Amino acid sequence: MAGLFAAHYVHKQIQSARVTTSAPTGQIVVAAERIPVGARLQRINLREVKWPADQRPKGSFARIDDCVDRPVITPLAEDEPVLEDKLLPKEAGAGLAVALPEGQRAVSVRVDDVVAVAGFVVPGTMVDVLVTGDVPGGNNSVTKVVLEDIRVLAAGQKVEQDRDGKPQTVTVVTLQVDPEQANTLTMASTEGRIHLALRNTIDTKEASPPPVYKTTLFSGGPPPAPPSARRVAPAAAPPKAPEPYVVEVIRGDKRESQAFSNQSNHVIGESNDKQKGQ
Repeated sequence: MAGLFAAHYVHKQIQSARVTTSAPTGQIVVAAERIPVGARLQRINLREVKWPADQRPKGSFARIDDCVDRPVITPLAEDEPVLEDKLLPKEAGAGLAVALPEGQRAVSVRVDDVVAVAGFVVPGTMVDVLVTGDVPGGNNSVTKVVLEDIRVLAAGQKVEQDRDGKPQTVTVVTLQVDPEQANTLTMASTEGRIHLALRNTIDTKEASPPPVYKTTLFSGGPPPAPPSARRVAPAAAPPKAPEPYVVEVIRGDKRESQAFSNQSNHVIGESNDKQKGQ
């Protein structure tokens, strides 16, 4: 009997200890699925889960109603807590524009699936932008890196018409650039063919590789000099006119000086002076 009483006492103490040491719990709002940048949160995108009250992330939400209809400025993974600094106010609008930092621009360029690293270029990845085109003033083509460490904002497909008016599917990638880079990217997409080189997201070092010319790639010779650097033979200077010679002629009390050309014995000037003392 005494043993049964002791066992019962120990059991009650363990239960009491569990209640005392268990941490209080609350709830927070998490993403129910992957949510892209610029999307407005809806109830179907969110769910509430239990979370230790003393470990609640700063800026998290306890109710779904506090998050609904607010645009997302960073991508959210499934089951990731929704935080205040990842959302904009309801009146801020939606779409890609809300994801752009101040001073940045979004520029879309056409690429094909092979050039776009076979589908691995997705929002959030970093790429280098290369362009291939013809060298001005020469029968040669070149591939050159024009931008490095550029963030991909969006990647998708759209239907366009070709030259014959037939629909064709093209891949369009939207990149985050500053205004100067936007000019470079637009010129590159207009005058040449755009290529994207996928890079590690933590590799921010600029490589600045030299351009590759078609003639160099297949012949193995040195790269041709750019058109602006090619030396132009100076125009031949006109022959210098020979120095004229002067002849002094004395006639009575007059002294005359006449200048003659060596080529034609042509008189090119004369002066008259009277002799003194005569």
